Amino acid sequence: MPVSTKAAAVFAGLIFFSASHGAMSAEPSRADDAARYLAGMQPSAESPLTKFTRDPGWQQHARSFDAAWKKLDREQISKIRIWSAEHLKERRGTLFYTFSGPDFLYANAFFPNASTYVLAGLEPVGRIPEINERSRHSLPGLRASLNTALNLSFFITAHMRQQLQQGELSGTLPILYVFIARSGNTVREASLVNLDKDGNVMPVDQTRPRQAVDGAKIIFSRGDDAPQTLYYFRTDLSDSGVKNSGFLKFCENFGIGDSLLKSASYLLHRQSFSRTRQFLIERSRLIVQDDSGIPLFAFKPDEWQLNLFGKYLGPIGTFPEHNQPKLRQLYQQDQPRKLDFGIGYRWRPNESNLLLAVKKPAKAASR
Repeated sequence: MPVSTKAAAVFAGLIFFSASHGAMSAEPSRADDAARYLAGMQPSAESPLTKFTRDPGWQQHARSFDAAWKKLDREQISKIRIWSAEHLKERRGTLFYTFSGPDFLYANAFFPNASTYVLAGLEPVGRIPEINERSRHSLPGLRASLNTALNLSFFITAHMRQQLQQGELSGTLPILYVFIARSGNTVREASLVNLDKDGNVMPVDQTRPRQAVDGAKIIFSRGDDAPQTLYYFRTDLSDSGVKNSGFLKFCENFGIGDSLLKSASYLLHRQSFSRTRQFLIERSRLIVQDDSGIPLFAFKPDEWQLNLFGKYLGPIGTFPEHNQPKLRQLYQQDQPRKLDFGIGYRWRPNESNLLLAVKKPAKAASR
């Protein structure tokens, strides 16, 4: 976990500090004010951050995000919510979103009512965002790290990893703050956590166990609705990685959930990611994914109902070895339903594919 050598804050009481770990948690109202500020939205009237909103740089930041979000909502998010309401039917419980990076935006668009979101990727967690004289000048870098996600529906991992290690607003937490605020939610609590090899979550003020996984926990809510919880863990999801971490053990604590896979670099097509693939197959009631997620051969016909949307044009040029002829054949035979939004690497609406895999009841699966 990135550390801070200065235990100081511009605003008294804004952030709780540890001299060795930097900010570890944030007061609820202050966390939400920070999220709104980073998202280009006015903080609460009594917030000490209000004075910073008079800065021309922040006002330009707000205008830029307002325009980007208006376009994104019109072309993507509102359409995904309509699709979700029709096909996912008020899904609650836990959402597993592996290979997600900080992409809470699409997790919440597809599954707005999940009680718990479990996100995982290789991107650094970072520190609890602090808004001060230094960090407020890092807003252009924050916008740059969000550029492909806002315009293409996915992060370019190599670019983002480099961007998230630069400036005062480093790591995934500032991005998660932005997505939570712009999705109409209020940040209630935010803290850094560690995950031990047995899947236990611990605050970072305790001794860091060997092979611990760095993470963050955010509790948020929409208006007066019940609180929802978001976990993000920086972890290796390959077989060797999950064997030596407690990530899948942590996920097992939630029982059966739902899964989302998008722009996942076709990693689950590889034998070296079989543990994570098998976990998702066994622990998911339904899976929403593009073709970069779980390969078609992993869905046994007597166990899964496959619902196809959009068009399958094969992988983009970066991943030519992951073409799926049987998936192409299935698209040609089954007359897939129309998809009016873009998703994944083929982000144009008329080129995207989406698979909704629903696990059949046990009786049907055993026939």
